[in-house]
Amino acid sequence: MVDIKSSIRTIPDFPKKGIMFRDITTLLKNRETFSEVVRLFCDHYRGKKIDKVVSVESRGFIFGSVLAYELGAGFVPIRKPGKLPADVVREEYQLEYGTDAMEIHKDAISPGDRVLVHDDLLATGGTVAAACRLIERLHGSIEGICFLVELTPLNGRKRLPYHDIYSLIEYDTD
Repeated sequence: MVDIKSSIRTIPDFPKKGIMFRDITTLLKNRETFSEVVRLFCDHYRGKKIDKVVSVESRGFIFGSVLAYELGAGFVPIRKPGKLPADVVREEYQLEYGTDAMEIHKDAISPGDRVLVHDDLLATGGTVAAACRLIERLHGSIEGICFLVELTPLNGRKRLPYHDIYSLIEYDTD
């Protein structure tokens, strides 16, 4: 088995002092590690009926689209405001330093669609919680949420208390 965690580069003080940035580009460029990550996610969700994989801009798109393909599901992007061309549903959410928003096409999720949510990293959980609210507003059923990396000290799971969460890698420090 490939050591996935050791393939992620840690960059101190990026994007600001005190942050330990987990850079997945070093994982992505290695075909064995990239394939292993896809295999592990697919093994976890294969056999569950997933209609759509929804991912958050932008690093979430990398694995989200591959998971959709491998699971035989559709792929739905959630983007920053103004990036989607058709009618959208918008969700604002709190950041530690203000607010942000994201959008999804109104017709991206059909009522009853079984949805897997993917993002590259779980930190405080605010972004993915907002994505889940968008999916639920469109009457989708969230079957699971998966992450490549989880920063456990930031307690992001607490913002997602009613969801099945699967993380491949955990860091005990942010």
